[in-house]
Amino acid sequence: MRFIFLFLLVPFFSLAQSVNIDSIFQSSGEVYFSFQIDSKEDLNTISSLVSIDHGVELPNMFAYANKKEFSAFVELNIPFKIEPKPGSLFKDLNMLLSLEEKQINDWDFYPSYEVYVEMMYAFEEQYPEICEVSSIGTSVDGRELLVAKITDSLNVYQSEPRVLYTSSMHGDEISGFVLSLRLIDYLLSNYENDTRIANIINNTELWINPLANPDGAYTNNNNSVYNAQRYNANLVDLNRNYPDPEDGAHPDWNEYQPETVAFMSFADSVKFDISSNFHGGAEVANYPWDTWSNYPADYDWWLHVMNEYAGLAQENSNPGYFTVYDNGIVNGYDWYEVNGGRQDYMNYFHHCREFTLEISNSKTPAGEDLPYYWDANYNSFLAYIEQGNYGLHGVITDSLTGEPLLAEVSIAGHDIDSSQVFSHLPNGDYHRYLFQGSYSVTYSADGYFPKTISSVSLANNETTNLDVQLVQNNVMIKENLAHNLQLFPQPASAYITVNNLPEKISSAYILDAVGRRVRTLNFGNSVAETIHKENLSIGTYFLVFVVDGIEYEKEFVFR
Repeated sequence: MRFIFLFLLVPFFSLAQSVNIDSIFQSSGEVYFSFQIDSKEDLNTISSLVSIDHGVELPNMFAYANKKEFSAFVELNIPFKIEPKPGSLFKDLNMLLSLEEKQINDWDFYPSYEVYVEMMYAFEEQYPEICEVSSIGTSVDGRELLVAKITDSLNVYQSEPRVLYTSSMHGDEISGFVLSLRLIDYLLSNYENDTRIANIINNTELWINPLANPDGAYTNNNNSVYNAQRYNANLVDLNRNYPDPEDGAHPDWNEYQPETVAFMSFADSVKFDISSNFHGGAEVANYPWDTWSNYPADYDWWLHVMNEYAGLAQENSNPGYFTVYDNGIVNGYDWYEVNGGRQDYMNYFHHCREFTLEISNSKTPAGEDLPYYWDANYNSFLAYIEQGNYGLHGVITDSLTGEPLLAEVSIAGHDIDSSQVFSHLPNGDYHRYLFQGSYSVTYSADGYFPKTISSVSLANNETTNLDVQLVQNNVMIKENLAHNLQLFPQPASAYITVNNLPEKISSAYILDAVGRRVRTLNFGNSVAETIHKENLSIGTYFLVFVVDGIEYEKEFVFR
């Protein structure tokens, strides 16, 4: 619908103001500009053309654009003003060019790219029992997308919530970059002597990605973040580059960028339960949804955890910090529409719980201001990680074998817009976050009878454990396995080939039309076998095989 609206708008503004677009983009592929608009509906339309800046309110708006996007904006004939890029406002950012230069205890600097990489791997080297650093991919210009995994058992999967913090997918919003590095250091260095930190690391699989857009942050060179840009090296806004619940694939009309592909693969692999995405330009916690006006199914839970975050930030900062909008929290769409954002991608397509955290009004604050933002936020950081262990948790298994199951956990009359969750393999653990109250929870898996447990009581900031065993639906399993089995040709004159044989066949044989066993077969662990006619007469037969004590059969014909 929005694209039709834009198509109608363009002729109306056909007399675009006289603008030398080439001169505007002579020194940079990205422009930052301001304009005025009175209508939120019009703002949402413009948001589909350019990247509206967070931290602004009607009528005075700021936005970013590449040359193509800006040309489309100019066609709307709205007066504008070119503004200094936010990444250029502070020249003396206090760059750390060597880990040997100074003590890093004050954390009042931005590291060079090389120091950032060195620092990340130094965490792993210093704390190898609880920290592992890896790259999930590379940026357009080949810089590493690094993540630190922090948990008490790095090589053994435990039935713990998987929590993600990621920062600075907008390259000029980098206060969260340094705060993420400091959070890693704080967790690791306090593990042995702080009970709260030990509880977090012992009960959580935590992943921290400090810099999701290194090309934007170090757009000029690896030794400085001065004049950092929002977009990546291909001049694409990474927070408009994800599949969208409403607008589908490629809502920004760009190919998925290397950074986007790397993160989507990462999310597919780890399957996070709860996460946050750090930005700058405002001081507010932004909860789903961004793409549409629907409030999330767990609206009350979101209000609870967002107010907890904002309240702690207010307690640990100067008056006025984290108090805008609804006292430090805001619904994304109520602010303005964003399509292709990572928050909605994680919530809708991965059944995760992710919110967008805006840490500082200044996107690239002076280095000397970074300790203040740490003091204001670190308790909130820890509290949101701890939310990962509150709510409803448990393990879902087969009632007979005890094998973990991939199962859906849903709440009738409550879940909408992909808010149901799924258990994780290999352990079958699930993690469902809900506001305090009583719920009727249904557990379901392919080949099993669903189980509904009524009156499951939950309290805020408390943990309820509920393990569930599901009973096999043998009829369904039988139908599914038999349906997947392929026998051809049919009818056959000399032999048939059997494809898609299941694993763990304990015995197999052929019955004739009256139920007599006429041949015993040995399939072993093969997925395909050939059965020759040999001494069998023309007629109908049944291939029978046994898996886990259950018989399955498939009819075939020799002619």
